[in-house]
Amino acid sequence: MKTKLLSAENALNLLLIFVPISIVLELMHANPVWIFASSAISIIPLAGLMGKATEHLAEQLGEGVGGLLNATFGNAAEMIIALLALRAGLHEVVKASITGSIIGNILLVLGLSLLVGGLKFPAQQFNRVAAGMGSTLLMLSAIGLVVPAIFHYIVQGRTPAHEQELSLEISLVLFASYILSLLFTLRTHKHLYVGEADKEHDEALGVAGWSKKKSLGMLLGSTALVALMSEFLVGAIEHTSSALGMTDVFVGVILVAIIGNAAEHSTAVLVAMKNKMDLSINIAVGSSIQIALFVAPVLVFVSYAFGKPMDLIFTTFEVVSVVLAVFVVNLIASDGESNWMEGVQLLAVYIIIGMAFYFLP
Repeated sequence: MKTKLLSAENALNLLLIFVPISIVLELMHANPVWIFASSAISIIPLAGLMGKATEHLAEQLGEGVGGLLNATFGNAAEMIIALLALRAGLHEVVKASITGSIIGNILLVLGLSLLVGGLKFPAQQFNRVAAGMGSTLLMLSAIGLVVPAIFHYIVQGRTPAHEQELSLEISLVLFASYILSLLFTLRTHKHLYVGEADKEHDEALGVAGWSKKKSLGMLLGSTALVALMSEFLVGAIEHTSSALGMTDVFVGVILVAIIGNAAEHSTAVLVAMKNKMDLSINIAVGSSIQIALFVAPVLVFVSYAFGKPMDLIFTTFEVVSVVLAVFVVNLIASDGESNWMEGVQLLAVYIIIGMAFYFLP
């Protein structure tokens, strides 16, 4: 299994060749579609390197600092892309990428994990209490999206509507909930989240043996390159979506979300193949929670610095998609056991939602 993990890691690192290719294409003012594709591919291995460096630093600096690092860099690729899109005024793309990351992690990533793991093991067990807490936090995330949308339709046309103030205040509540969830997982109930899974996580990420200096250098270097590639990506989004006949919402919900989460996707699937479902579920569900309770509020806060405040008013279909995804995951996580057919069901829901977003005007 170790050889396979190393092979997967090496295959991912081969994609780093697209970093210089993207730079050359940008300098040549090539077709934006090619720049978008190349920069998107290059972000995948760079996000993987960021994840490895973050995990190893977290291990060396202790759980408290490690939790802060994971909160900051766990979804750094998505956040960087979103920040640059936010600066460019692409609020719909930013909000769509938030939606896409949430449903992508709990439907696509978890679905693939359950499917691949289930094909190797007839039944896989996981901690019901930890999974239940994750499901509850996901429900909080869904409520954070539903309430602003309902409020928007109720007060539409009335003055003053206070929609922006509501979004900001909800963001504060979500952010505070995330900080308290870190306290729960890292301090008061850490026994539910640590154990043999930690060792497997390190092996899957290939962080064993990294020095603190190397990890920090990798983290800073890969973060800088992700920022550069994201700049190219965001600059080509509008032209690419128009050229390929895609809406900005579809690009955000499906393409940008998959690009930003690809490296983390592979880790969740790899550990599921080793029958470590607690870790796999923690990666998939935890990433969605982090996007909804940490990344989304931070983006709202930062938008004020750009002079273009972003609200949490998502489209009706985005809200419905998140609620349905959370509902399905709650059903699957309730019994503490999974199989490959449950993975198929999650993937089926993701494909159906993806098709609807593609045809959505």
